[in-house]
Amino acid sequence: MSDAPLKRTPLHAAHVAAGARMVPFGGWDMPVQYRGILEEHRTVRGAVGLFDVSHMGEFECEGAAALAALQSVTTNDVAALKIGQVQYSVFCYPNGTIVDDLTVYRLAPDRYMVTVNASNLDKDYAWVTDHATSARWRNVSDETGLIAVQGPKAEALVGRLADRDVTKIGYYRFARGAVAGVAALISRTGYTGEDGFELYTAAADTPRLWAALLDTGRADGVAPIGLGARDTLRLEMKYVLYGNDIDDTTNALEAGLGWVVKPAKGDFVGRDALEKIRAEGVRRRLVGIEMVDKAIARHGYPVQKDGRAVGIVTSGSYGPSVDKYIAMAYVETALASVGTELAVEIRGQAKAARVVRTPFHPSRVKKA
Repeated sequence: MSDAPLKRTPLHAAHVAAGARMVPFGGWDMPVQYRGILEEHRTVRGAVGLFDVSHMGEFECEGAAALAALQSVTTNDVAALKIGQVQYSVFCYPNGTIVDDLTVYRLAPDRYMVTVNASNLDKDYAWVTDHATSARWRNVSDETGLIAVQGPKAEALVGRLADRDVTKIGYYRFARGAVAGVAALISRTGYTGEDGFELYTAAADTPRLWAALLDTGRADGVAPIGLGARDTLRLEMKYVLYGNDIDDTTNALEAGLGWVVKPAKGDFVGRDALEKIRAEGVRRRLVGIEMVDKAIARHGYPVQKDGRAVGIVTSGSYGPSVDKYIAMAYVETALASVGTELAVEIRGQAKAARVVRTPFHPSRVKKA
């Protein structure tokens, strides 16, 4: 465990003033909850919630060789991106396991932004600057604030404050504008399965934007949301979390991320290994599990079939929107089919479970 002091986002004082319970997360002092995880979860599903995600890392990649550099270190096809588009992707090690998952923004013909997980920020920056040296890289994380506005009333709230028509920004698209007078990159993305935006702005301007969103959204039932509800919301969507569901021991294919692995684009770090794994077939798959017995399957709990260990739980919780105890787990490929009866070992007892279709809760993002 590091003895380094926890880092603070530009909104730290606002969280403390709002009575948030603060916890260490990826080296940051972050709010886990304000009023309670269940209430916050339901606020996002039913109205609109604000998340401080300023701890995420942002790197800019530019120059004539920027595209080639990104193509060499990401699995998805960056050449398919038009200016104003966003792409989900993965950094892989040569053996096909995962350095991190990320999003790529095409800002201009020869300029991109990459957003990475907070806990991997230093590792990722070292990775790209070591393996994609033909481009110019700049770590802009410290000067960037990021607020996620998520929920069925997110579009109306951001729209009232923006100087442009945000209804015209499609899913996984972005535009520049001002929100509450604050210059922002307005991105129609999120990690909840609800419609909404992620607003990138200067770190110094983030508290002003946060306050304006809370004030203007009062009639919509807006509320700040902590990491606890962020976790249950993403779990209901089967969105993976680095450190839980994916890491340097898992590969993109077994994690269900094969849709962002594009070997036809040409060579990239991990391509040969992933092609070999694809040809041979994955030995295990990340599946959604619903508990038949009333119990919470937590990270690291063994999964069994007829008393034999066949996998491991990566994330699990009560799903407030589906009113079920749900989880993700890696299981042997032969047992990954929907309907397969399994068990999760919880405190020495086998609790009944089954493989189910995912996402557990239907996505309500606007993909048009």
